[in-house]
Amino acid sequence: MTVEQVPHYPFANPTALEPPQEWAELRGGCPIAPVRLASGDQALLLTRYDDVKQVLSDPRFTRQLDAPGAARVTANESGGVFGSGGSSMSGDEHRAWRQLVGKAFTAKRVMAMQPRIEAMTVRLVERMVAEGAPADLVGQVGFPLPVWAICDLLGVPDSDREKFAYWSDTMLSMTRFAQEEIDTAQAEFDGYLVALVEGKKAEPGDDLVSELLAMVEGLDGRLTEQLMLGTAKGLLVAGHETTANMIGKMVSMLLADRTRWEALLADRALIRPAVEEALRFDANPGFGMPRYLSEEVEVGGEKLPGGTTVICSMAAANRDERQFEQAGEMRLDRSPNPHVAFGVGPHSCLGQSLARTELQTVLKVLLDKLPTLELAVPAGELKRREGLIVGGLERVPVQW
Repeated sequence: MTVEQVPHYPFANPTALEPPQEWAELRGGCPIAPVRLASGDQALLLTRYDDVKQVLSDPRFTRQLDAPGAARVTANESGGVFGSGGSSMSGDEHRAWRQLVGKAFTAKRVMAMQPRIEAMTVRLVERMVAEGAPADLVGQVGFPLPVWAICDLLGVPDSDREKFAYWSDTMLSMTRFAQEEIDTAQAEFDGYLVALVEGKKAEPGDDLVSELLAMVEGLDGRLTEQLMLGTAKGLLVAGHETTANMIGKMVSMLLADRTRWEALLADRALIRPAVEEALRFDANPGFGMPRYLSEEVEVGGEKLPGGTTVICSMAAANRDERQFEQAGEMRLDRSPNPHVAFGVGPHSCLGQSLARTELQTVLKVLLDKLPTLELAVPAGELKRREGLIVGGLERVPVQW
């Protein structure tokens, strides 16, 4: 493949809810394909389920994207969100971090939040209804709810929650913001989190930040404060933006074919598997998961040299016909559904139980409150959000 033939990545979707045709072509003929990133650097794109799963589970594929020779993911120098949180840790250090954060960020904590998440969802939906149709589901429900939930988890006061959407957007920028804007937003965000941590030290609450601080004290600084700030930042950015976008995409997928919505109205037991299938079927997930190869490794029968940067497309893998029967169809009762939307292995998404709870709750409340909900524009006219590492829809106009 000549330099001119190396395709630019991410690929364009034909419409916001349809996958790029390149996914199927590459899975079939070139599952480990050279691509050019927004920075101009080259990487290898993986599109098959088995390859993606192997790489995400293999510790030799690291998150050290600042290594000499690693491809730069974004058009700006900071590399955005891929450099934050516990992302660049590997091995024992990462295991210790995951164990500590996992102790605080438990399924039990998320379950305890569920009634508050449902009450907030009801409030947002009722406000949307009061303001009248057509309404933008993304702006009215999709974005406010995850910000509220992650701030609830971290103990951030209600009055400060409006600030997070902008900070989150800048940190997930590939081309949307200039470097100066990104640097300013990151500095503001870091300053805010430092003040939040100091406040929780003085007056601990029943929240994740207070609990992590107690763990830092009890563990002789093994989890440093700087690392804890990175953890809070990673949860805020990842937990807000990705779930907010997924709410809009999930509802759009279910309304794009009215029979899907009718099936859910007829049987609420489908809510849980429908959420999993929406996660698998997502054609607009954003960038994927980059990894840097520390030594030569064989993937899919091909030897990849050390120093290679690979991009795992979980969304392309989730449509692999070798793994999923009728992979190109959205089947609400699909079971089992071993999709890799949240990643796999030691770096899989820490917040997946919270994301699942939010998605299931939104779906339940919408079915209960707005059974006649429908898209106010044809599905093919929905517009993607451009220039960010995570995929989403600009607006989801709905009526009822």
